[in-house]
Amino acid sequence: MDKNRIIVFDTTLRDGEQSPGCSMNTEEKIKIALQLEKLGVDVIEAGFAAASPGDFDAISRIAEQVKNSSICSLSRAIDNDIKQSGLAVSKAAKHRIHTFIATSPIHMKYKLKMSEAEVIKRAIHAVEYARTFVDDVEFSLEDAGRSEIPFMKEVMDAVIAAGATTINLPDTVGYRLPHELGAMVKELSDFAGDRAIISVHNHNDLGLSTANTLAAVMNGARQIEVTMNGLGERAGNSALEEAVMAIKTRKDAFGELYTNINTPEIYATSRLVATVTGVEPQQNKAIVGKNAFAHESGIHQDGMLKNNETYEIMKPEDVGVFKESTLILGKHSGRAAFRDRIEHLGFDKVSDEELNAAFERFKILADKKKDIGDDDIRMIITDEALNQDKTYELEALQISDCSNGVPTAAVAIKFKDQIMRDAAIGDGTMDAIFKTIDRLTGYDGELKDYKVTSVTEGKDALAKVTTRVSFDENSPAFVGHGLSIDTMLATAKAYISALNSYLSQKERLSKQSPHQV
Repeated sequence: MDKNRIIVFDTTLRDGEQSPGCSMNTEEKIKIALQLEKLGVDVIEAGFAAASPGDFDAISRIAEQVKNSSICSLSRAIDNDIKQSGLAVSKAAKHRIHTFIATSPIHMKYKLKMSEAEVIKRAIHAVEYARTFVDDVEFSLEDAGRSEIPFMKEVMDAVIAAGATTINLPDTVGYRLPHELGAMVKELSDFAGDRAIISVHNHNDLGLSTANTLAAVMNGARQIEVTMNGLGERAGNSALEEAVMAIKTRKDAFGELYTNINTPEIYATSRLVATVTGVEPQQNKAIVGKNAFAHESGIHQDGMLKNNETYEIMKPEDVGVFKESTLILGKHSGRAAFRDRIEHLGFDKVSDEELNAAFERFKILADKKKDIGDDDIRMIITDEALNQDKTYELEALQISDCSNGVPTAAVAIKFKDQIMRDAAIGDGTMDAIFKTIDRLTGYDGELKDYKVTSVTEGKDALAKVTTRVSFDENSPAFVGHGLSIDTMLATAKAYISALNSYLSQKERLSKQSPHQV
């Protein structure tokens, strides 16, 4: 192994999905996994196979389609968990099982109710059983940040002897300071030597996750577990874009250390994850926030005009943030110009079907908007790719002026080549729209979250609406996406998109064989 290479283990689809409101359906997970492969991620933790039939299905299908990244499934140190993980990743070109057990005194006493000897015994069996499915086994000492080093050494000795090739030391509750975590990693890295790769998985409860990750790298860790946009439970995880760009930018500190990440794909990956989950990075988020390369101060602007390096330590294009093309797209632009632009934006694997559908949407938008920018194009392509499952399709929407009467919505929906129409009143315009859609489809949705953002600036800007809707008390809420200059039209599309997502997942899981669930 190249001791200067830092393995990037992305857990956006597992830990990132555990962020409140970030549930994704299988098709969305596949889209993200393929983009993570394009980004150059070494290991994709695609989910927790035993957690649900949906997770198993997503991991299995990702394993079939991703070729260059290793596909990993998380499992507790329990036989059924490990078996489900082994089955789920079995078709991957490269695969891994990631199993874990807690090693901190507080977790062993109150959560596991197990002695140290029992924990070691369980850990050994978990690794040995995982090895019957894959050669590449990662073992995590959950809550390593609050575990005792002598006991961790015992566990590491035992699981390495059992066949674990990567040892992960998670700061599960985001408790450690960088110098503390660095010292822990240094001691345990020296202890492991060449027997195993040391990995870290840092949470951001104190805002230190990326700082801790970088401290660990400086002290011997050669795998970092990260998520796009820093998604994850509670305050999130170390952000991939921050850790990777710090290593790339600060060669004076990190020397010969490097990652295989294709950094110009960072921004596109960030935008896809934000669109799918509906969770936008804060505007001043490092690397991928809208303001990351913006300069408003007069002093800063003066310096930038003279030399970019006065206030920029990275080039925007290094992470895939490019200036708007000088080629203006509008209502008279042709398919060739449209294809050229989307290829310029990095969409080089768009199918002919997706291209044709996106081009038609572009022409409709061009009739309403004079100049169409890169963000508009990026959003149209992404939205088209995410809304392929169209059991129901919005054909028309008409709403009343609720300021002078009872809010009313008339909706036309296409279903199996049949146009269905109905109307309903509501407590507000949105309520009327949702009630009409519910009556037409026969599903009673409960809106859990609603967000509307402007794709670009100006009164003719595209509105991007994200809904999170529950259609079944036994299933998670599903995210829907809608795009239109008209916010209410985008809202109706987003609600139907969530319903389509729910139905596609429900139908696929009902067809699974019993051993998979």
